[in-house]
Amino acid sequence: MKLKKILSLAAISFAVPVFAAVTADEAKQLGGTLTEFGAIKAGNADGSIPAYTGGLTKAPAGFKPDSGFWVDPFKDEKPILRIDSKNMAQHAALLSEGQKHLLTKYPSYFLNVYPSHRTAAYPKKVLDATVRNATNCKTTKEGLAIDRACRGGLPFAIPKNGYEAMWNQILRYQGDTAITTSASRSWVVDSSGKAVVTAQQATYSDFVYYQTDVADRDPDMAWRVYSITQEPARKAGEMTGLIDYIDPVARPRKAWSYSPGLRRVKLSPEFAYDTPVASMGGVTLFDELFVFSGTMDRFDFKLVGKKEMFIQYNAYKNLYDCPTQDKALMPSHVNPECERWEKHRVWVVEATLKPGQRHAYSKRTYYFDEDLTGAANYDAFDQNGQLYRALFQASSPKYDKLIPYASKNVVYDFNKGMYAYVNDVMVGGYKVTPSVLKERDMNAEAIVARESVR
Repeated sequence: MKLKKILSLAAISFAVPVFAAVTADEAKQLGGTLTEFGAIKAGNADGSIPAYTGGLTKAPAGFKPDSGFWVDPFKDEKPILRIDSKNMAQHAALLSEGQKHLLTKYPSYFLNVYPSHRTAAYPKKVLDATVRNATNCKTTKEGLAIDRACRGGLPFAIPKNGYEAMWNQILRYQGDTAITTSASRSWVVDSSGKAVVTAQQATYSDFVYYQTDVADRDPDMAWRVYSITQEPARKAGEMTGLIDYIDPVARPRKAWSYSPGLRRVKLSPEFAYDTPVASMGGVTLFDELFVFSGTMDRFDFKLVGKKEMFIQYNAYKNLYDCPTQDKALMPSHVNPECERWEKHRVWVVEATLKPGQRHAYSKRTYYFDEDLTGAANYDAFDQNGQLYRALFQASSPKYDKLIPYASKNVVYDFNKGMYAYVNDVMVGGYKVTPSVLKERDMNAEAIVARESVR
């Protein structure tokens, strides 16, 4: 009966933001019928989604710590279902508009569905902070900001409205140190089927919101990232940085850029909202980075509820074992043999452009996995209500670090007939740093001085 009650509540549409923490009685579900991070602990009725039993915390055979690459624990599994244009209608309820469009438009595209495994796992201190946040964490400024007291855990294990669900996406756990790449590539496949590396960059991502034990950290900072361009040669040495805050109304995104030709750092306020990202061929926007980033003030965010869906979960083959140019990229879409789709429960959030606001999109739909909290599927619609872009983010939890990580994604631009393949780390992989840089080493001038001599 308790599970039925949870599911019925999840089906309710929440249109009006409620800016209050859950009650103590509601919070008691965490660790009981719900996991400490708010997912339904039980499996689904037919067993196609398993119960959550703590996630994957033991590395499989062959894993080399700190190599930058994670071994696929399910490499010997075979697909249990293949969805294509012929049988798509039978599974339509489990598909996003973007998935259905790809299946309809391209006869060569299909979804290989594998057995579902709920591998996401979190450190105990993050779970403890998440449970604490359930009754203490609040949004402010009509959902656009959150309180400092939320730091250290997922802010809203039991989201009551779309803004809270979006904050779970923005502040999803990605470790409490930093994640670096020595060579992260972005590819664009144009309408003729030609694949080009639009950028190869070294990156440093710093998750300040979770660094509660680091004395010099700004308690209002959410996260930050900087990158150094390596390719193409004409842009080598260029750097960009983004910093987002938990109160973007009071402290909007701080963006900066550096050009070796000009030899100076300049602020770049245009790196926000619907400005196209040049390093990704203009196929994605700045507020689509990491599926969503930035400020929510131009849209109304509505929590639709929870549903079952096919998402890219445990996508180790996609991330680490599918050579990009030789195998992963096809003329109109990613090679479906490289993708691993599983059935999971997701939160659904609809974002509608506010009257009087300007944006390239009129509506956006986000699908957030209940275990990972980060988005899995995403659809964006133009001003005529037509599907404009679709994004699919692949997750590959870092089992040795207890980080339920999701990063690599593909963005399809259906208007231009192009797609971008983002965060390809087949060259250098990911490194989780044992510690973080001091604050004095993270300002733009210090970064430029340090990275320019490498």
